Amino acid sequence: MKDFKIYLGIASALLVVYLIIQYNRPKPINWQPTLSSTDKIPFGTFILRQRLGDIFPASVINNSDKSAYSFFKAQKKPGNYIIIAKSIKITKDDFEEMTRYIHAGSNVFITGFDWNGVIADTLKFNTGFEIQEKNTTLNFTNKDLKRRTPYKFSKDISAQYFADFDTTRATVLSTNKAGNATYLRYKFGKGNLFVCANPQLFTNYSLLTTDGAAYASIALSYLPQQKNIFWDVFQNHEVEVDRSPLRVFFSNPSLQWAYYLSLFGLVIFVLFEIKRRQRVIPIIEPLKNTTVDFVNVVGQVYYEKRDNANIAHKKILYLLSHLRENYQIRTNKIDSELIDTISGKTGVDGALAKQLIDYISYIAAHQRVTDRELIELNHLIEKFYKAI
Repeated sequence: MKDFKIYLGIASALLVVYLIIQYNRPKPINWQPTLSSTDKIPFGTFILRQRLGDIFPASVINNSDKSAYSFFKAQKKPGNYIIIAKSIKITKDDFEEMTRYIHAGSNVFITGFDWNGVIADTLKFNTGFEIQEKNTTLNFTNKDLKRRTPYKFSKDISAQYFADFDTTRATVLSTNKAGNATYLRYKFGKGNLFVCANPQLFTNYSLLTTDGAAYASIALSYLPQQKNIFWDVFQNHEVEVDRSPLRVFFSNPSLQWAYYLSLFGLVIFVLFEIKRRQRVIPIIEPLKNTTVDFVNVVGQVYYEKRDNANIAHKKILYLLSHLRENYQIRTNKIDSELIDTISGKTGVDGALAKQLIDYISYIAAHQRVTDRELIELNHLIEKFYKAI
């Protein structure tokens, strides 16, 4: 058990060292385009969501975690609605409620990678993708907003564009270097629907550059000032937050490894304990020898009474009974003839037989027997039994 504790201590120390190394190790950059307003990674939209109030200083900005249909159906007050998502999933019912909302004087801004669905079919546009080997540029078409030096972006940040669209319904607000439309406006009643082909333009990575921040600010400034701004978190699945108590561990690679290693260590500990420990073996008391106990009790009684003569008499009677039963020797008369008979039938040396019978005669002639005499008698009888 002591050795196991040493091993466990060493393993714990190594685990702590490993966790310290993992915690201090430079974390690789996550380049996944999540477009989530809670992500601070390059292609998250944390900066835009936090700084949206700079573009709309008089507006109250709230997140919307409802589907487009549920939100637009219930919303009565005009406002600006912003959707930045990887895939734009708008159903026919969603689109009808959205256009009703826009007709009443609201504005909706949408940007995403995947436009396949009701919006693209209804507005009759397709998207194209331009493979870019070096930096690219964008510029606004409005002469008051158009810069002499276009907005410069890293390659593939603005690679997508609207290849085909209904020019009679759409107004081109921005184009790329090749002249392809990247930002469109559709008029519905008192409001507008704005669609942008490149959601990366509104990510943290782009907003950390001077041109990126300026372009995003002007693009969103097309939306008029409204009292209410709604940021959609439904389309990008931001409402699917893990509520598990372990989410903190699994969201951090180092803590995740610590969790798994702890489980592994616990399993090893349990296996060792099972192997090294066994059930308590019950102590089975041996059966008592009642015969021995009885003899001890009787012996103790005689010892306490100190009646040596009675003890000697009983030992002599037991010896004579043994001779009668086993050797058919008459013992009713103790004399020299008895000595010869005992020696002849038992095979005991005549001198030993004579010594024993003479001492029995001596004891029988005395009413008192000392301890020494009793011991001597017992010695002769035991010697006789061994010689038989």
